[in-house]
Amino acid sequence: MNRTFLLLSIVLLSFNGITQNIKKGTSLFDSDWLFQLGGALGADSPDFDDSDWRPIELPHDWSIENLPETNSPYDRDAISQINGGFTTGGTGWYRKHFTVPSDQKGKCIIIQFDGIYMNSEVWINGTSMGSHPYGYTSFWYDLSKYIKYGEENILAVKVRNEGENSRWYSGSGIYRHVWLRIAEPVHVAQWGTTISTSEVSQSKADVTIKTRLNNADASARSIKLISRIVDQNGMESGRVESFQNIEGNQSFLISQQIKVSNPHLWSVEKPALYTAVNEVYSNNLLLDRVETKFGIRSIQFDAINGFRLNGEPMKLKGGCVHHDNGPLGAKAYDRAEERRVELLKAGGFNAIRCAHNPPSPAFLDACDRIGMLVIDEAFDMWLDAKNAHDYHLYFEKFWKSDLESMVNRDINHPSVIMWSIGNEIPKKTKPETIKTAKMLAEYLRTIDTSRPVTSGVNDAATDKDPFVSALDVVGYNYRPENYATDRLRKPERVIYGSESMPLEAFLYWMGVIDNQNVIGDFVWTAFDYLGEASIGWRGYYQEQNFYPWNVAYCGDIDICGWKRPQSFYCDALWKKNQLSVFVKPPDPSFEENPKRVGGSKWHWFDAVADWNWSGYENQMFEVNTYSSCDKVELFLNNKSLGIRPTNRSTEFKASWNVPYQSGELKAVGYIGKKHTNIAVLKTAGEVSQIKPTPDRTVIIADGQDLSYITLELLDDAGIINPKAEDIINFEIEGPGKIVAVGNANPRSIESSQSNVRKAWKGRCLVVVKSEKQAGKINLRVSVDGIKPAHVEIQSKNK
Repeated sequence: MNRTFLLLSIVLLSFNGITQNIKKGTSLFDSDWLFQLGGALGADSPDFDDSDWRPIELPHDWSIENLPETNSPYDRDAISQINGGFTTGGTGWYRKHFTVPSDQKGKCIIIQFDGIYMNSEVWINGTSMGSHPYGYTSFWYDLSKYIKYGEENILAVKVRNEGENSRWYSGSGIYRHVWLRIAEPVHVAQWGTTISTSEVSQSKADVTIKTRLNNADASARSIKLISRIVDQNGMESGRVESFQNIEGNQSFLISQQIKVSNPHLWSVEKPALYTAVNEVYSNNLLLDRVETKFGIRSIQFDAINGFRLNGEPMKLKGGCVHHDNGPLGAKAYDRAEERRVELLKAGGFNAIRCAHNPPSPAFLDACDRIGMLVIDEAFDMWLDAKNAHDYHLYFEKFWKSDLESMVNRDINHPSVIMWSIGNEIPKKTKPETIKTAKMLAEYLRTIDTSRPVTSGVNDAATDKDPFVSALDVVGYNYRPENYATDRLRKPERVIYGSESMPLEAFLYWMGVIDNQNVIGDFVWTAFDYLGEASIGWRGYYQEQNFYPWNVAYCGDIDICGWKRPQSFYCDALWKKNQLSVFVKPPDPSFEENPKRVGGSKWHWFDAVADWNWSGYENQMFEVNTYSSCDKVELFLNNKSLGIRPTNRSTEFKASWNVPYQSGELKAVGYIGKKHTNIAVLKTAGEVSQIKPTPDRTVIIADGQDLSYITLELLDDAGIINPKAEDIINFEIEGPGKIVAVGNANPRSIESSQSNVRKAWKGRCLVVVKSEKQAGKINLRVSVDGIKPAHVEIQSKNK
């Protein structure tokens, strides 16, 4: 996203007597909003009395908040049902009071919303600026003509998340950031800088910077545009100046070329970022300054070499990711988005498919910084509905502007390697659908030719070839059996598994390894998510109300960010010298579903990291290891139970039947004759201590930063007790607040916006957010009968 930074004057924003100083340029506009859930007749009017509305900070998601009658966000009778995880939508209103000083008159004032779910309408001082139906694309309005300078201004936003409109948890409200930009009449247009690189090598790169300048004055202006490229160390790598006369009330696109010597190439391993700095001058007066992050890298796709990044072939170890942040709901805090990417990278993933919509800008920023490849996806449906009130109602009128929003906003992210125009679009043999696919792909290529166009195709049979012909790279949803045959039938076709089933991870990954034209695999899903409740256990489609299930329970990483067994199996498929051990419980972890449709494969084997089975002594347990070692030896209380090979012929698994005895279950991995790895499960005693582990002990005092604290319930020896489900209480002091709690239990209907949470499998999560004051945040964690634990977090100014 292009953000402007021009520090020339101050704008004053007021809220119920509180004044906030915001510097001229682009400023975060998340503070001091008012919110009302439900109807509010006349709330678009400046004279409306909002004195009893609730003060809130953005990002905000009312669907994750507690319902008054239950102190929980979940309702068995919610319209969203299983799709939305039994959460509630409805209508919500937001209002913000602010003042722009009189000396800013004549400036351009632009407000940008990174995402509102859904059907939003925006008013400024009673004048409607327009409506935006789609809940996942960013949009902006020019407020300049309607601002009252030196007086109070009222911004009102109505949001309607009504009816069945999503196949997963969407959240409700202004769930991403809002930005206010104040610019001179001559300025860089919103999303007006586009950067591309060509002839990329270790020795040089040709960088093209295209900058669209707007002149909102009635008279012509002569301007000078200076563009500089600065590397991650602050060193200037090149600069260029251009001169242009721009007529009044017109815009002009300036194209500039800069050669960069010995560039730092952006890659997954070394995600080097550059900054393009645009400075606009008139009569030697600086009018605007925009900084845009980008990376220098090359991407190629072909059926012979597969996918190449900077000329090096690589396979995409990918996962599909929905947009919610688990216990936080849909709220897109920067740190929440960053943490998800960090955890995915640590879990072995190098690529993400954003399913099935554009993500937040903060998510892509994190992918750029951390080194994660991205398929940026536009839509889940086109003209044909998947739900009665979904985007198909708006597609025909808004597809072009929403596609432009995705591409123009995200085009400079080096992490983005493909544009996806859709997912599992129905009626692919219908002439109108084929025409739409070609229309979308062709229009997208008029905006950006540097990346291929793709789509997730859920049935790539031969009669779908006319639909597929619109695509440059083809995503196969759940069709590994077509890889080899289509390699012969369509030898020029580049394929990837755009969705795959965890239970068949071996089959899908071997299909990637064995076919050079298959460039990668994207599991459904990499990160668990709210909604589509129970598909990872009961199957899909769900024909019953499976309340209290509210989580899909199909992610390699659960909604709290902890690895699940299938993630450890992917370690064995993707990495060397990996080893893990799991046990099949004697009774199913959850009730079985006798009507599971077609033997759903979004689930994983019922496997737990647990050797605590009092009452089952000497009964046989199935013990499984996932290993990329040559072989594994299993020990029970230091007695060998035998050695098993773990290689492709065994699908990198080994299994034993073990009579239960308390103590230690240990797996030892060997490469050749060398002992290289171990995995251990130990029987735990009664819980006697709490171990808190914060992911960060220092956060920024900006009212947005987060610390995620994992709580483990341990015995005297420091062993986690996976049977522990104690109630954990939290108390906080200092300039911070608890914004979420969770335990990853997919059937828990406890509040995630509370100071108490029950543990599950011996663990619990609490998320602490900073306030805008620096200082020490002290968190006290207590369980009845156990000595409390304390966590200290430093909240510091930038």
